[in-house]
Amino acid sequence: MSEQIEHLVSVIGARLARPATAPAPARAHAGWQQSLARGIPGIALLHIELAATGRAPWQHAHDWLTAAAATPLTIGADSHPFHGGLALAHALACAAEHRPDAYHRTLHALDERITADAERRLAAAHRRIDQRQLPEIAEYDVIRGLTGYGAYLLRRHPDSDTLRGVLRYLVRLARPITRDGEELPGWWTLSGPSGRRDARFPGGHANAGVAHGIAGPLSLLALATLQGVEVHEQHVAIGAISRWLDRWATPQGYGPGWPYWITRDELRARQPTPAGPARPSWCYGAAGQARAQQLAALARKDDIRRYRAETALLTALTDSAHLAATTDISLCHGYAGLAHLAARTAADAHPDTRDRLRAVIPGLLDAVVPPDTTAIAHVAEALLQSADGNGAGFLDGAAGVALAVLAADTGRAATCWDTCLLTA
Repeated sequence: MSEQIEHLVSVIGARLARPATAPAPARAHAGWQQSLARGIPGIALLHIELAATGRAPWQHAHDWLTAAAATPLTIGADSHPFHGGLALAHALACAAEHRPDAYHRTLHALDERITADAERRLAAAHRRIDQRQLPEIAEYDVIRGLTGYGAYLLRRHPDSDTLRGVLRYLVRLARPITRDGEELPGWWTLSGPSGRRDARFPGGHANAGVAHGIAGPLSLLALATLQGVEVHEQHVAIGAISRWLDRWATPQGYGPGWPYWITRDELRARQPTPAGPARPSWCYGAAGQARAQQLAALARKDDIRRYRAETALLTALTDSAHLAATTDISLCHGYAGLAHLAARTAADAHPDTRDRLRAVIPGLLDAVVPPDTTAIAHVAEALLQSADGNGAGFLDGAAGVALAVLAADTGRAATCWDTCLLTA
């Protein structure tokens, strides 16, 4: 498989060698300039990884980083971890691991502004909690909220007061809140999963996913603990979130599965509505949630919970019905992301599950990478020419696919590209 993967990565890297010659649908996308998910900063991550592993020249990475900074960056209220200054900072931080002198001044300036923005957001979040109001998803999540800020700070400034401030906020978020005599999870929001009011979610919901739900904060709290960064009651919060996810888990084979979210009716009925097989993705579903649960178990030195999380991932990655619900090859919610999560989880797994997790990776990669070079070229081009403009990008496009399959196949990454996903 390595030869085919190297060819796919090479084809994608060559097609995205320069910003000016990237596919037109991608360049026309509104988020092209500053989006980590869809645009230049996310594509820069691929070229930084290729340069760091000797597969491409550093000039390509530098050209993409320069293009990202060619227009004024969005900072402050209109920015978030996947858009604007923090999105570029994440890419620069990955490059700086290998070429620190090239990006020191730019990173230092961005870090000052990112820290100030995080502090403003923390102050607003604590005021909201003090007033016993419910949060918006964008206050706390990985993509737009304080968990995403924490992921960056844990990598760049693990000793900072601002990171500890984020962790203290997440400890408060994990505590229940009472509204109109009803106890709700502290991250309960009155919106739907999109972050907007939704008639399908009367009374709101509690999101359980990694990208927009409580599994993201759980991952950050656990990773910080594993790196020796702790605040008061951090272990209490990890335990509370883990138990909440346990409460809503449903048996699937030899391991549990978790719902994407819990509605007000389900909360009152004390059980989730029966649902058919769902894709086990990073953003929502059993794969991302199992990795979060494994990290939490490692943080608390709980071998039973770790084994349970790893078995849940195995179940999700070997159940034909759940895999059939996976309909694309992206990093965010497709087969490339599943292969990457399997590799990351296997690296930290109990010996009884490590080899079994590694054994499923080739099959997941087969779903992404065809066996012959002509078909590989067609796969790459189909991704890149996606009419919705996401096809070149990190979360849903070719850059993310290339990064994920390369890391899954080799079992390692040379840069910190996936820390923004809290998978490592």
